Amino acid sequence: MLYPVLRDMNNWLDNDFDDMLNTSWMPRMNVTAPAINVKENDKEYEVELAAPGTTKDDFKVNVDKDGNLTIKMEHKDEKKDENKKEHYLRREFSYSNYEQALTLPEDVEKDKIEAKVNNGVLHITLPRTQKAEKETKRIEVA
Repeated sequence: MLYPVLRDMNNWLDNDFDDMLNTSWMPRMNVTAPAINVKENDKEYEVELAAPGTTKDDFKVNVDKDGNLTIKMEHKDEKKDENKKEHYLRREFSYSNYEQALTLPEDVEKDKIEAKVNNGVLHITLPRTQKAEKETKRIEVA
């Protein structure tokens, strides 16, 4: 005769919610990383990095001599003891350390790059150099 496996009574709610939330419409993520978008137009590129709950002090943005844009984020989640009766059943937007490197295109004016954080989204503006009109030079064939 088979007997059901008894669950630890302290974990029954976590396990049931894990089963309920692990569905095809909301897959369980193994790694949590901020979402990143890169847009372009004739004048600039823009990088957007979504990290809810972050501030400008959580980010360091650098460009190295090889033309790589490095975004580093360190977010320290302050533990609040206000409500000890609740805890997370599922937590996917908890960032502690994150680093992303992007190779910049040659037409970026590295000295004019700007970054700002607005509502938990880091916006990095990468201005493009003004390209001179390409002249066509005729080569005589001998």
